[in-house]
Amino acid sequence: MMGSNVSDTKLKPATKKPATRKAAPHAPELTKDDVYLFGIGMWERSWEKMGAHPDTQQRTRGWRFCVWAPDVKSVHVIGEFNNWDEQANPLVPVHTSAIWEGFIPGAEQGQLYKYLIETNEGEKLYKADPYAFKAECPPGTASVLWTLDGYQWNDAAWLKRRAGHNHMSQPLNIYEVHIGSWKRHGDEPQGEPDEYGNYPGPMDPFPAQRGEFYTYDDLSVELVDYVRDMGYTHIEVMPLMEHPFDGSWGYQTTGYFAATSRYGNPQQLMHFIDACHEAGIGVIMDWVPGGFCADSHGLATFNGHMLFEHEIHPNWGTHKFDFARGEVRSFLVSNVLYWIENFHVDGIRMDGVSSMLYLNFGIDDPGQKKFNKYGTEEDLDASAFIRQVNCAVEAHYPDVMMMAEESTAWPLVTYPPQDGGLGFHYKWDMGWMNDTLHYMQTDFPWRPGNHGLLTFSIMYAFTENFICPLSHDEVVHGKCSLIGRMPGDWWRQFAGLRTLAFYQMTHPGAKLNFMGNEIGQFIEWRYYESIQWFLTEQYETHAHHQAFIKALNHLYTAEPALYERGYNDDGFTWIDADNSKQSIVSFVRQGENVDDDLVILINFDPAAYESFRVGVPREGDWEVIFDSDRPEFGGSGYAGEEPYTCSSEPYPWNGQMDSIEIKVPSLAGVVLKRRGPSSYKPPVVEEPKKATRKRASSVKPKPAAAKKATRKRASSVKPKPATAKKAPAKAKAATTKAKAKAAAKPAAKATATKKPAAKKAATKAKSASVKSSPKDA
Repeated sequence: MMGSNVSDTKLKPATKKPATRKAAPHAPELTKDDVYLFGIGMWERSWEKMGAHPDTQQRTRGWRFCVWAPDVKSVHVIGEFNNWDEQANPLVPVHTSAIWEGFIPGAEQGQLYKYLIETNEGEKLYKADPYAFKAECPPGTASVLWTLDGYQWNDAAWLKRRAGHNHMSQPLNIYEVHIGSWKRHGDEPQGEPDEYGNYPGPMDPFPAQRGEFYTYDDLSVELVDYVRDMGYTHIEVMPLMEHPFDGSWGYQTTGYFAATSRYGNPQQLMHFIDACHEAGIGVIMDWVPGGFCADSHGLATFNGHMLFEHEIHPNWGTHKFDFARGEVRSFLVSNVLYWIENFHVDGIRMDGVSSMLYLNFGIDDPGQKKFNKYGTEEDLDASAFIRQVNCAVEAHYPDVMMMAEESTAWPLVTYPPQDGGLGFHYKWDMGWMNDTLHYMQTDFPWRPGNHGLLTFSIMYAFTENFICPLSHDEVVHGKCSLIGRMPGDWWRQFAGLRTLAFYQMTHPGAKLNFMGNEIGQFIEWRYYESIQWFLTEQYETHAHHQAFIKALNHLYTAEPALYERGYNDDGFTWIDADNSKQSIVSFVRQGENVDDDLVILINFDPAAYESFRVGVPREGDWEVIFDSDRPEFGGSGYAGEEPYTCSSEPYPWNGQMDSIEIKVPSLAGVVLKRRGPSSYKPPVVEEPKKATRKRASSVKPKPAAAKKATRKRASSVKPKPATAKKAPAKAKAATTKAKAKAAAKPAAKATATKKPAAKKAATKAKSASVKSSPKDA
């Protein structure tokens, strides 16, 4: 039987599998048009020809290399394919340009390489490929021959849905993540200890890494499942472009086209993003076009002189891109489109926009300040570049979000370039962040004096499309963690942190939170170790806070009023912005449908109120659909069972025609939603007792007094039935004249004494019909 099978196998020519042999690769050739467009800053797809690409020449497979290096003596490619021989593979200029090109037969994917650039002064520079798709894992500094082929995307439905929706009317709740420290395998220190067996710690300049990195594949499961369960809508990853120093968090780049190899290869990153899309989660990528690190193998002084850059940043020591140079603009515009097209990212957050826009950013010495041709401090080249980037993205991918980290009062950041704007869709609201955190760290007795820090943001909230961020920058460098800023004891700190998160979620604009905010981690973020997830396992307070954030996130996506008009002034109305004495604010969030409107009340003080009156925009039964003081969130449960309903009364308050009375917990926020007409029933006004005993008609008082008594009775005393009259008034007056004279004085006295009683009864009835507010009481 075995022999028969072998014989049958030999008869099958398919075993040679000639059909599976890959076609010989052919890299597209660089044309004169490419060179021209590259030079004027309009080559938007330069990654397709620049860098290293598999190619076949004269029926020989290998790789073609292409690099921009003007004003140099020579360029060679060295690598594993030629045993790093510095003379083996020279490149030649193309079309008399400063772009050098060459083909190396036998080179294979996965091999390391660098460019050896000899300057006109004879200096040798060993440079990584600016366009490499993969880099050697740090501390290695070489580039890796790699293609983007081989991954089959499964997110067509996601991309179609993205293209068919206006992201400005969709919920945008971002979870900001540093991939390297969200979670790690173990927490053992990495590297070598010193002579005493100790590893560098938090106070050392280069702390030891603890634990091993999660891979892109690990994150495709654990991070995606976590974010979906917690209710965030998007993940924002801090820069994933290759960078040499972990402590830069990715913001000092060497390989702009290479996904960092710390966590895997480019196809694994594609899989991670694909998994996010499958789970209904968008991906935003941090991008750093402001400058790059000074490491010698990177872009810095690429040809021995400043080439990609034109100056050094005065604060950070990074090299600032020269936006006046066309080749630099082509490099960067191509880069942003590269990530959108090849990795399907849903948004780009441009880092450090303020440092790009101003010529004198970080310069304090007046003698060193520079000015443009108009005499102002605007960097005209930088602002033009930013507009070019945003226009390119809008032209090719109009459904991709562009976000600016811009911290100044630069106008029209989120307006179209044709209207004088920069062309972003969103801008980080750094003013809201700074004012709110300053208020929240103020101790309670002094909060009334700082009340304006809470409310001022609404003065400008709709001048741009804002994102309210609580980002990584706020939990590092001695600023403390968010919960570390909260005053009071342990309970009040967690209550304050809940109140901060509640205010952020109900404030107009999109939301962003850095990882760890959701568990109330007390230490600052440490890039070299994992977030302290054990806190939620060992301490109820941290587990409760995580449960609160999860419920708050799901509330946000479930209530259209919190996001549909988040960038327009018709989506927000103050009820009471000025209650500084009690540190309470209240407002209405409005959606497209009036039935979706929400009333928000937030108490930033430890005092609680058994009965607090607040105006509402419509009469009705207003149900408390969310209370941050619930016991399952770590709160006191002061208001009792949830949900509960407050019926409005026709009692004007806070400029509204109707109002409700509500229990207000300490350091907490509540959300109310109208469920139907008000169940309020006005109290029945009872008749004043003994009012019918007045018999003013039996006595003939003075005319003025009689007129007054009759008016009073008409308003407060029920008249006798008509059947009481048995005789004409004239006859009755004649027969009782004597008695009337005899009793005139006592009867008048009795009538006078009954008037105050009637007034008192009327006052009592009035007080019963209208209930006073606690404030008035």
